[in-house]
Amino acid sequence: MMDEYVLYGVPGWGSVLAEAMLTWCGASFRIEDVEGFDKPGRARDRLLAINPIAQVPTLILPDGTVMTESAAIALHLAETYPDAELAPPPGSPERPAYLRRLVWLVANVYPTFTYGDYPERWTLADAEGLRTATHEYRKRLWRELETDIGGGPWALGERFSALDIYVGAMSRWRPGRAWFEDNCSKLTGIARRADELPKLIPVWKRNFPEPGGSSA
Repeated sequence: MMDEYVLYGVPGWGSVLAEAMLTWCGASFRIEDVEGFDKPGRARDRLLAINPIAQVPTLILPDGTVMTESAAIALHLAETYPDAELAPPPGSPERPAYLRRLVWLVANVYPTFTYGDYPERWTLADAEGLRTATHEYRKRLWRELETDIGGGPWALGERFSALDIYVGAMSRWRPGRAWFEDNCSKLTGIARRADELPKLIPVWKRNFPEPGGSSA
């Protein structure tokens, strides 16, 4: 049995979500860098050995269990480290909104990168058209979330949660922070506050060396 988590990831990619949450919880973990996993090669082979669809984040728990899907990891860490308050507890008024928005992000926004970044995997015809369409659809989704959230400092109002880690990281991906500043003032405020959380500053610096940088 291991005494730490092992996170398979790449700086700036989706694994930043799990890295930030693990850091926020104070969990002991190490990172296995699998840069280049999206192409045939040794990095992809290493990831395929534990995750048959070769996606990041892939997390090995201290007992050897393999976890994938960032939302599942978020829920697991919230249960394992309740004092970190990554999620409102069951029965709290904010719990339904937290669960809905968490699943909404991973079921709607996140897949636009899967399809838009690798359109050739999904169409034999107009790959560039698919890329453009998914990027534009993503902007629409972000505008919907901007309208949905209230005016508090965080996505759930006064309560910080894993949702704010998602906004802090994903707002650095396309269309990028400049677009958010022009179109989503509330999400921009959440992202900036997440940027300044002392626990997470080293995570952001490691994954996004350029201020407001985008890697997707």
